[in-house]
Amino acid sequence: MFILFSAFFIIINHSFSYSIINPTDPEKVIGNWQGKLNISTFQLRIVFRISFDSTGNLTGFMDSPDQSAKDIPVSNVVLWDDSVKFEVALVSGYFAGKLISDSSKISGQWFQMGAAFPLVLSKTDEVPQLIRPQEPKPPFPYSVEEVKFENRVDGITLAGTLTKPENEKNLTCVILISGSGGQNRDEELLGHKPFLVLADHLTRNGIAVLRYDDRGIAESTGDYQSATTKDLARDVIAAIEYLKSRNDINELKIGLIGHSEGGLIAPIVANQIEDLAFVVLMAGPGMMGKDLLPLQSELISKSMGLKEEEYSKDIQTAKKMYEIVLNEKDSVLAEKKLKELFYESYSASPDSVKTQLGNPEDYFLRQVKVILGSWFKHFLAYDPYPALTKIKCPVLAINGEKDVQVPPKENLSLIKKALIEGGNNNYKIVELEGLNHLFQTAVTGAPTEYSMIEETMSPTALVTISDWIKSLK
Repeated sequence: MFILFSAFFIIINHSFSYSIINPTDPEKVIGNWQGKLNISTFQLRIVFRISFDSTGNLTGFMDSPDQSAKDIPVSNVVLWDDSVKFEVALVSGYFAGKLISDSSKISGQWFQMGAAFPLVLSKTDEVPQLIRPQEPKPPFPYSVEEVKFENRVDGITLAGTLTKPENEKNLTCVILISGSGGQNRDEELLGHKPFLVLADHLTRNGIAVLRYDDRGIAESTGDYQSATTKDLARDVIAAIEYLKSRNDINELKIGLIGHSEGGLIAPIVANQIEDLAFVVLMAGPGMMGKDLLPLQSELISKSMGLKEEEYSKDIQTAKKMYEIVLNEKDSVLAEKKLKELFYESYSASPDSVKTQLGNPEDYFLRQVKVILGSWFKHFLAYDPYPALTKIKCPVLAINGEKDVQVPPKENLSLIKKALIEGGNNNYKIVELEGLNHLFQTAVTGAPTEYSMIEETMSPTALVTISDWIKSLK
């Protein structure tokens, strides 16, 4: 997904041993405390569950339901006067705040990686549960096979899941290609598993599906951080070669479904694989990254209710940043120029923003590592239009009408123009009313809604894809 500055996702690796400091009045904090973190363009629910352990000391756990994270140990609980501190060493973070009114709320901040975010916790009887009604559960009415295949060019092994109708041969098969940022085979984010839901729907409709962990993610080997969009295309080619080696898949009926950045990757692959059966672009960009990102920032800001004067300067700063990345070939000079630009913007920022960023030098160093990285440079400079003009197989391009990350009107029109220019008349362009970038039924389309929407992928989107694939001859 094309969001420049990503949220601070909580990473859980292993258990943690406690050291508890006894408060003078522990009853004040016993119970469940829930609040919402506003981080970048996302909202994340945070829950602290505080109780006594068997020895009478305070203990607790933190949950992040929207990230499917549960039972993260609270390593230290401190209470003095009307102040509270919950330390969570496992994620290098802590909450500090003050009890207000009748002790039913704690107003404070969440601190992590040098940044601070406002957080108000309210006492609640019920701990929120993640509700994802579309997520399929076994037993499945189809075959599920764990597979591994090799990208011999880069020397990596990719791990995935192949689902296919039982006892059938000569199958049509699709390969699912995820969006930007390292994703597992389910394209899991914010408590949703879009590719699991999509694969289940397609397989129930007679279409085999291969989905796999991105290189360097979960069970796949390799390094995702150093990979560009074109590098990731080689992983898809390896997946095609693997499917062609099987006797249950028709090698002339292999197609691609790419979501977001996956919609950049699929045309690159289609240019290299002459016998590809079809391509589905789900919110695939038709414009260059350097043009897409400012438009994305503007639309996301508007969807969150911000006024133009609140975001216009940031967009102009971002455009200057992109020009430095694209035009300054000396990385040392590029970093110097970016630093000057950052501190110019930082000095004009309100105190509330400075507090959230934390130590400005630490923040800058984290961001510049991404901005000057190979993936981001390639994304800014890459123009998908030429590859789109060279696709010869059937193409379905769909976008949600409320997509603020890859806006439909600008991108679908370019995709259509490119296909026509290349002489490809076997295409279908669909803008799906009311759907966002994840193809959920949405109110505003803002990324802050993603985790709050129970629906993982609209049935309209699912049927649009499966019906089109089945219509191909």
